[in-house]
Amino acid sequence: MLINQKRRLLLSGMGVLPLLLAGCGKEEALSFHSTDITGASFGRDFNLTDPAGRRWALQDFKGKAVMVFFGFTQCPDVCPTALARAVEIKHLLGKDAERFQVLFITIDPERDQPEMLGAYTSAFDPDFMGLYGSVEETEAVAREFRIYYKKVPTGSSYTMDHSAFSYVFDTNAKLRLTVSHSLSAEECAEDIRQLLV
Repeated sequence: MLINQKRRLLLSGMGVLPLLLAGCGKEEALSFHSTDITGASFGRDFNLTDPAGRRWALQDFKGKAVMVFFGFTQCPDVCPTALARAVEIKHLLGKDAERFQVLFITIDPERDQPEMLGAYTSAFDPDFMGLYGSVEETEAVAREFRIYYKKVPTGSSYTMDHSAFSYVFDTNAKLRLTVSHSLSAEECAEDIRQLLV
């Protein structure tokens, strides 16, 4: 008790105590493993279709933290790894998982037909949603979200080269984070949990 009184007097004398007390009511700054891009002027919205034919925009997911990944169903490594990590993130969120939505936006609408897209995302989790647009809509949404993708010929077919990061939106449908492909599910879950408070 005496030590606390001395400390209080010392801090008061230095003018530090009022500053400490003034900060008590303020919200602590968030600290993320992901890259914080709060206030970004891109990734504002989309208008795309799910496999059942319903159109969706970001505002439709208000109240949930949304993780968005751009890829294609025939991707051999990056896309399945990203979606498998999303499954683990959802598991780690526990009861908060019901307020977490994963969206997989195809950058290969020519081959990723609705039935194929739906089966692909459902294979990871029934609540994960695949979204697609026309070739022109895909180009527009990629520009809006600053996503790189390119068709790469492979013999008689082709593959897609594309960005390997994910975006996370807060519960107000605002873009907040860029998530590196190398982040662990645990790190991602910690970041998302902060956006769900």
